[in-house]
This record gives sequence, C-alpha cells and structure tokens, in this order.
Amino acid sequence: MQLDQYFQKADLIPAIVQDVDTKAVLMLAYMNRESLEETLKTGRTCFYSRSRKCLWRKGETSGHVQKIVKMYADCDDDTLLILVHQTGNACHTGSYSCFFKEMEGNFDE
Repeated sequence: MQLDQYFQKADLIPAIVQDVDTKAVLMLAYMNRESLEETLKTGRTCFYSRSRKCLWRKGETSGHVQKIVKMYADCDDDTLLILVHQTGNACHTGSYSCFFKEMEGNFDE
C-alpha cells in the first residue's frame, strides 16, 4: 500500500479510535509514516507520541490493546478512523474513553 497520499500535508496525521461494538469514540492520537506502517502490518494500533518523540504501541505496558477491525481515511486523506476491539480501558487515566469530561454550554438537545 502506498502511504504517500496520507502525508502530503504533514508528517503526522490524526487517528480517531472508535470501539466497533459500542461506537464510543475512545481516543485521538497521531500517526507518522512508521507507526502507520506498523499498524497496518500488525493489526494493532501504534501511534507517534508527540511528547516523547517516539513510537507508542497502545497496550505495550498496560495490556489494554486495540485490535483493529477496520480502518478508513477521510475524504482528504489526512485523518484516519480506526475501528477496534478494545481490551480494557483506552485512556491513561483508567477511563474507558478519553472523552469523559462533559462540557456545559448553551446546546440544543
């Protein structure tokens, strides 16, 4: 698979990870070419840590791995959606999803 199309605009692309069963959005992380190659090769998520400046294999230390079911690129080929079977919690805080802090605002229901 040719990966050049995904890195035309930047060296890192956002990857949205969603639970294939619950449809919960679990997390947002970033991938570089190397982490995307590993992800496609292994069938498990691998990201690029912007703070540590190295590859980050989800579940490597926690055991909370993400087994990929499907992957999609958006219409501009600059964002990925990854559907996974999540083992354990996705968030480093211990929460199932990184998106657990509800914000208040003037929203229509």
